[in-house]
Amino acid sequence: MTLKHWFKRGLAALSIATLAAGCGSAAPAQRTSAAPRPALWQVKDRDTIVYLFGTIHLLPRGYQWRTPKLDAAVARSNGLVVETIIDAKNPAELMAVMARLGVNPSAPPLLSRVPADKRAALQAAIARSGVPAAAYDRLETWAAAFTLIGTQFRSIGLHGDEGVETTLKQAFTAAGKPVGQLETNAEQLGFFDTMPEEAQRALLIASLDQPEKVRDQFNDMLAAWVRGDVAAIAKTFNDDMAGSSALSEALLRRRNANWARWIEGRMGQPGAVLVAVGAGHLAGNNSVQAMLQQRGLKVTRVQ
Repeated sequence: MTLKHWFKRGLAALSIATLAAGCGSAAPAQRTSAAPRPALWQVKDRDTIVYLFGTIHLLPRGYQWRTPKLDAAVARSNGLVVETIIDAKNPAELMAVMARLGVNPSAPPLLSRVPADKRAALQAAIARSGVPAAAYDRLETWAAAFTLIGTQFRSIGLHGDEGVETTLKQAFTAAGKPVGQLETNAEQLGFFDTMPEEAQRALLIASLDQPEKVRDQFNDMLAAWVRGDVAAIAKTFNDDMAGSSALSEALLRRRNANWARWIEGRMGQPGAVLVAVGAGHLAGNNSVQAMLQQRGLKVTRVQ
């Protein structure tokens, strides 16, 4: 699989993907062919438990992923921590960050940022998005790609309001339990804003895939996640980034190290907390769990 295909799968497992997808029309309910068992771990000492749950941030309507073990962890946890908190009902802060990082009036025309043989497809994708073509010319390449990929995600029935984090945040809020974040919106979008232009253009080209191809790529990732196949997830998120060490460092290793330090510090406080982050961060040699183990903490898979 090429780097551009990693972007497509990877974006659906990054919190900020809920921004790209927005809210679309309802899609038919989806069900797994077997009982779901997405991976769940715990880091535990005498008076503290940190649960680690790998997530998919965008899902079809009605997709079945809850399990008794996860529900027990939710009930036991005193709070929830996610990658970043996106308030869909009050998006002003996020929109301000997008405007600050994603708008560049001096950027070259968007059509000039793809090869000549991709320009007709880009023009068609822009038309489908409903956003005026001139507006795209003022965007950083990654921001234009986000807008177009959002159209792709909506076209195959994926929704941020059906994602795992959204569901978990609603459950914790309803129970009067706090919800925190590991990164601000600006920090998470900043990872994309600082990507090399070549990588941003690969993401833009990925936004031109036909919906059928996008659906197939996403379904492969979703099937691996819901059956708890961490090895398959690691291949998607880690092995396929081997061609770009800068991206791997920025989007996976550095962030995983930051989160491992946070979890290590949280072990000094009593009580239980559920940490829910994209499944790719909990798979592979540079996973959060691997970094916790390097720090001398024991990580146990419980589902």
